Amino acid sequence: MYPEQIVAPMRAELVIAGFDELRTADAVDSVLNKPEGSVLVVVNSVCGCAAGAARPGVKLAIEKSAKRPDLLTTVFAGNDAEATAQARKHFAPYPPSSPAMALFKDGKLVHFIERHHIEGRSPEMIAENLMMAFDQFC
Repeated sequence: MYPEQIVAPMRAELVIAGFDELRTADAVDSVLNKPEGSVLVVVNSVCGCAAGAARPGVKLAIEKSAKRPDLLTTVFAGNDAEATAQARKHFAPYPPSSPAMALFKDGKLVHFIERHHIEGRSPEMIAENLMMAFDQFC
């Protein structure tokens, strides 16, 4: 687990952008077990690709997209272990990945961006990927 003073600014970056933190398994299930609506879950982390591409990319998508998910949520890998593990159960068949982004529609996983789709890509490329998913599912 990382010291909270280190991860606090990384958490805040998404919270300020309108994301709700899911910090327990029950919080994850209460959001992802809803039968209607769209939910984006961002698995946040301390890695460089989270800072340089994932967080800026998802914020850009939220700002620019004509459509957006009903709920914007995040778990923090490495610190919110219980919540992250529970979220990853909902991400099956995808293996654990952080950072990652999962879009749910009516309780079903419909779009998933793994770490290897984030590394080496620009925030604009990630935003474009997300906006196409938002247009289709939100």
